[in-house]
Amino acid sequence: MTATPALAIELVGIHKRFGEVHANKGVDLAVRRGSIHGIVGENGAGKSTLMSILYGFYEADSGEIRVNGAARRVRSPGEAIAAGIGMVHQHFMLVEPLSVTDNVMLGAEGGPRLAHGARQVRAKLAALARDYGLTLDPDAVVGDLPVGLRQRVEIVKALVRGADVLVLDEPTAVLTPEEADGLFRLLRILADEGKTVILITHKLREIMAITDRVSVMRRGEMVATLDTAATSPAQLAELMVGRRVLLRVEKNEARPGAPALVVENLVVRDAQGTARVDGVSLQVRAGEIVGVAGIAGNGQSELLEAIAGMRPIAAGSIALDGAPLGAAERDPAQLRRLGLLHVPEDRLRTGLVPSFEACESAMLGFQDEQRYGAGALLDRGAIVAHTLAEMEAYDVRPRAPLLKTAKFSGGNQQKIVLAREIERGPKVLLVGQPTRGVDIGAIEFIHRRLIALRDAGVAILLVSVELEEITALSDRIVVMCGGRITGERLPDRTDERDLGLLMAGVSDRAA
Repeated sequence: MTATPALAIELVGIHKRFGEVHANKGVDLAVRRGSIHGIVGENGAGKSTLMSILYGFYEADSGEIRVNGAARRVRSPGEAIAAGIGMVHQHFMLVEPLSVTDNVMLGAEGGPRLAHGARQVRAKLAALARDYGLTLDPDAVVGDLPVGLRQRVEIVKALVRGADVLVLDEPTAVLTPEEADGLFRLLRILADEGKTVILITHKLREIMAITDRVSVMRRGEMVATLDTAATSPAQLAELMVGRRVLLRVEKNEARPGAPALVVENLVVRDAQGTARVDGVSLQVRAGEIVGVAGIAGNGQSELLEAIAGMRPIAAGSIALDGAPLGAAERDPAQLRRLGLLHVPEDRLRTGLVPSFEACESAMLGFQDEQRYGAGALLDRGAIVAHTLAEMEAYDVRPRAPLLKTAKFSGGNQQKIVLAREIERGPKVLLVGQPTRGVDIGAIEFIHRRLIALRDAGVAILLVSVELEEITALSDRIVVMCGGRITGERLPDRTDERDLGLLMAGVSDRAA
């Protein structure tokens, strides 16, 4: 008879309310020691709340936490760390101007003699590099590191503090496919060495590739826990959403019209004078989706921001519906009036104001519309009613226009941004990372909206680091590397290897 593996973590009967929102409803969870355990569910299903209770950000209204079989009261992250629990958040909690050593040591200095604490941290960094391949330059400034290495700093912080259980919340949301693969190799090494990993993710491909077991949450409840080898993406998606989910994008052949957006020889420089966009030319016709593929940091973000009027251009031209855009027209407010709308890549930094109520975030940039009132006197009732209607149309959960924007899950924040921009009837829509950190049901919804817009004659320029999303949605694909376009492809005449070569800078001309 095979013995049942020991449990590292048990959550028993966890309840948590935030006002009228019942985020966790009697949740039970058992995680085996030395395993990788996935937790999936729609945005707002209660996954992050549950893990925040385990890590001490919140205290459960009722229920019990057991660590290695012993009941523990975890009322703060400090108590979680003392219990051997570490957490890596979707949005990193690092001080960018400080070094790797300083960030790892921060909050665990070991006394007033900082030099002594720094020596201890450096010794531990060397040990982690030797034992797990977690190599980091201890003197590197965190703000200068690529995203994948910043995440590694977060993992190292937890391990240096003695974490035996590591919780990762949407760890690949900001990683390239190559960085994600590197993370998964590391997590498997950690699990093989006896560490326990809890992985919150919306990406079913990742669940199938890396986890040993997977738990599914829906609307605050735990609905299933399965051995990963005994399930499938289709089954997990249905458990998450409560209905069958289409895991592919259905669309008819595009019928593009005249060019709606034309970019010629565009150059965009950063504050240091480096060309982030270097002579890019492209066009997007009415009724088509043009996808921009590339590894993050190769100019896609700057391209979108320049077209949206958020960055100055050093050279080149942009035309909308055949009319060149001068300096006056490139003002973001004027571009909105001309029908060029923008779903930014980073919803928290440039798409929303987290401290605002949802109804306020839902009208950002459009607050002078007559529907909201005349002049400086805004009609709060009209604002709330309009936001509630958009929440209904886009299935934003909870339907709470007066709730602070920061209180919504990432996917529901994304829906607020999409509703605000799409419902204004764009001629040209710029979309950056439309499904970053978004659950499978919301991804299906967003993809359908974008295809419907295309079929209604909207020109869409789409940036995504998800190659599967780019190839599924796009009618044409351009690939960027180092600020330049290295090639153009039709989705049905390319594959990941071909696109990967272009993303690595192997241009059509070089090939």
